[in-house]
Amino acid sequence: MTVRTRIAPSPTGDPHVGTAYVALFNYCFAKTHGGQFILRIEDTDQARSTRESEGAILAALRWVGLEWDEGPDVGGPHGPYRQSERSALYREHADILLGKGHAFRCFCTAERLTEVRKAQMAAKQTPRYDGHCLSLSADESARRAAAGETHVVRMKVPDGGTCVVHDRLRDPIHIDYSQVDMQVLLKSDGLPTYHLANVVDDHHMGITHVMRGEEWISSAPKHLLLYGYFGWQAPELCHLPLLRNPDKSKLSKRKNPTSILYYQRMGFLPEALLNYLGRMAWSMPDESEKFGLDQMMAHFDVDRISLGGPVFDVDKLTWLNGRYIREDLDDAQFIERIVRWQLNREALAPLVPLVRPRISTWSDLVDVAGFFLQGMPPITADDLAHKKLEPQEVQRVLQWTQWQLEALPAWDAAAIEATLRATAGVLELKLRDSLAPLFVAISGKKSSTPLFDTIGLLGRDLSLARLRHGLEVLGGVSKKQQGRWQKAYRAALAAQAEAGG
Repeated sequence: MTVRTRIAPSPTGDPHVGTAYVALFNYCFAKTHGGQFILRIEDTDQARSTRESEGAILAALRWVGLEWDEGPDVGGPHGPYRQSERSALYREHADILLGKGHAFRCFCTAERLTEVRKAQMAAKQTPRYDGHCLSLSADESARRAAAGETHVVRMKVPDGGTCVVHDRLRDPIHIDYSQVDMQVLLKSDGLPTYHLANVVDDHHMGITHVMRGEEWISSAPKHLLLYGYFGWQAPELCHLPLLRNPDKSKLSKRKNPTSILYYQRMGFLPEALLNYLGRMAWSMPDESEKFGLDQMMAHFDVDRISLGGPVFDVDKLTWLNGRYIREDLDDAQFIERIVRWQLNREALAPLVPLVRPRISTWSDLVDVAGFFLQGMPPITADDLAHKKLEPQEVQRVLQWTQWQLEALPAWDAAAIEATLRATAGVLELKLRDSLAPLFVAISGKKSSTPLFDTIGLLGRDLSLARLRHGLEVLGGVSKKQQGRWQKAYRAALAAQAEAGG
């Protein structure tokens, strides 16, 4: 048997360090066994998926040092490698399940499903589909579908019993089928959900081992049922421990920068980041902290993965990165890496229109544009003092702006300008009053290069990290206060939408 593993990211945002972490372990396992590592793009969420995000994911994974044997950009015998290009295959397999009686059409409206779930939650039951359309005869189901009635296709789940999930790293996991929902497999637009596409693609691409985050354990019964329904051999499962914030919560961009692009922009070396991700759930036999990809592959043993929640500590990563800079780079390499990082034509070209009107000598560049090369600007609470707003109101501006920018699908100056103008309206502030603290948090100055363009060039994760830094400089926001603001924020957005704003 040839070992085949895969990584299957969704192109719905910036490339996440968690994607590189899972990709690294899949890559090492495949290569250690002389196998292949596959990259597949799960882009069935057409509303959020973009080719821009796909390109960023591929570039980021290559930046950290990972290559794939098959994928959307290199081809292979099992393509296409984008799920959006495999729709006919999923519909064919949904029909197979319907024909075998392992799936059924569901005609329930969104309103009905919402009411059912509300009632279940009020009764302290596990929210799940109640089987309303399960009893429809095959003839009636086919007739309503032929008449054009909106529907989805759901999988059937046993009425009772337990699913036993065999995981390479864990004792058998027992999950009662009473906890498993009758999952939607094919949406009303004819596109598959993750669960159907995942199983169909893994089978047709010959994936032998599925290594993914432990958050997918609860989905394993659905996938194993589908393998059984199709009569296929399921791949071996291995659920990796989740990356954690220092407070042991799941790694999230609200508490830690999570984009690979952030670490690239901050000047981390790709080999240091990959080394650190390797240490998250595994260690070298001699416990050495610093090792390259070749060393990791030479010693890799999947059974030595630790299930303890690995903490992604930026300070520890920074320490390791410093070791690489001091120990692995000679003077010529040092210079080359700096130039490759930011002091190159591609990186400097977008800055020229912003800084040229503001300088008279080259030495002015440091003062005018130096913050582009910084991590967090060295600001104080006094720097964020506002002529009209109290400190807590300034915090609210920073927090609400952060929420608005987090939800922004396209990251460019025009979209950012529209969002910040809308945020001022939601906050019921004049634009200049809402922008003032943003200038300081983003650039460290009360005025700088044009703010909308600046945020666009800095990138999503670095800009959001600077807004979070501004909040911390002002003392941070308590969970209670954040909860009140979130409620007010959602109410303000709803009111704005109702008014047509």
